[in-house]
Amino acid sequence: MKHLFWIFFLGFSTMLQAQELITYEVPGGMFYSAHNDDFTVKVRTPGGEWKDLYEYKVGVDMDTQSTASMVSFDFTGTVEVQVRKNNGLVNAVQIRPLSYGITPKVQERIITFTLDQPRKISLEVNGDKLQNLHIFANSILKDIPDPDDPNVMYFGPGIHQPKDLPGDVFRIPSGKTVFVDGGAVIKAKLLVDTAHDVKIVGHGIVFQPERGVEVRHSQNVTIDGPIFINPKHYTIYGGQTTGLTVRNIKSFSNQGWSDGIDLMSCSDVIIDDVFMRNSDDCIAIYGHRWQFYGNAQNYQVKNSTLWADIAHPINIGGHGNTEAGGDTIENITFTNIDILEHDEDDRNYQGCLSIACADNNLVRNVSYKNIRVEDFQEGQLFHFRVVYNPKYSSASGRGIENITLENIEYNGNGANPSTIHGYNKDRLVKDIQFKNLKINSKLIENASDGSVKIGEYTDGIKFKK
Repeated sequence: MKHLFWIFFLGFSTMLQAQELITYEVPGGMFYSAHNDDFTVKVRTPGGEWKDLYEYKVGVDMDTQSTASMVSFDFTGTVEVQVRKNNGLVNAVQIRPLSYGITPKVQERIITFTLDQPRKISLEVNGDKLQNLHIFANSILKDIPDPDDPNVMYFGPGIHQPKDLPGDVFRIPSGKTVFVDGGAVIKAKLLVDTAHDVKIVGHGIVFQPERGVEVRHSQNVTIDGPIFINPKHYTIYGGQTTGLTVRNIKSFSNQGWSDGIDLMSCSDVIIDDVFMRNSDDCIAIYGHRWQFYGNAQNYQVKNSTLWADIAHPINIGGHGNTEAGGDTIENITFTNIDILEHDEDDRNYQGCLSIACADNNLVRNVSYKNIRVEDFQEGQLFHFRVVYNPKYSSASGRGIENITLENIEYNGNGANPSTIHGYNKDRLVKDIQFKNLKINSKLIENASDGSVKIGEYTDGIKFKK
């Protein structure tokens, strides 16, 4: 009995130690200006004391210029979340991505649910996706760098702006680790230019910069953890960089040209566990553009949630070095992705999964696997074209080849027909394989059943169970 008691005691003690919750204060100078009062959000460890979270306002959807809400915290073990809707009745509540299977309890205007692992979720009341609540529940950071280390740029709790105002850039040299505390707000762009072995980590906020992080002509750069609230343009802008890792970032944008992650002539890239809500492409992969040159190779994009209020969740191939015969964009995998929105009026720019190959580029060896697409406003499920678009390119692409789509699920209504189309007899779309494509739970075994338009200059388009 004595041994059993100690086993129980040690197990109970371990369980208590595993329950940890960290919340962060908003900097005083932003307490009123950055707040959204649509929701009141509290969190606690099971049976513990409720802790208030600060509800940031975030701009979403360029068309409507709506204001949504966002909260964040860190935890281990299990956490209980309580949300109060401060205005109006609560008739229905949905938590997305739907694949997480989170079902809340609702009592009048109080919504509660439990999380037992890190999640990035959208809580929507009465079907409202524009004034919704984003909840970012992070794991607790380990190995926090020493603020006194000369190789650490430390941004502690509070507001941080460059000293040489009106400058808006913090420049990061080689070998530096940038730590952004969860209570820190940086009002500037982070610039990595011709540098190597740089890390940007932490759960703080980069607030309304020109661009979030700009990585140019660099090697071995990691960006892990921050929240980016409404950059004027790109959240992550990468050019001619190798060895780039982007992990666990959260992004909101609502202006023209405010893409999420846009990479030009970059290779050996990992994008993992990101939440992107943008009013332009969430993730775009190109060859040459502006002052960046070279092919784009070896990408892994995984475990992420993409929400394109405007344009594409995923876009590949539009820019390259036409005069030099184009670039090769190859060896790209997308795995375990939830797509929550796609809304685009122009048929030329539609497609949740889009390859619009131009500028003499060749796009090949692209794999989409375990992709879940929820109902979206307007667009196509996929769009694979070799195209000449004089607005953005100076020639058509060379071709698209060896594209696989496996375990793609779309549940929704009203999507426009998907498109596969080459450019001419020498510039084809070929060797496209669909395996276990499902639309509204129906297995698609041919193009007609999947509302897929297969145009000219295509070859080897196959549907398999």
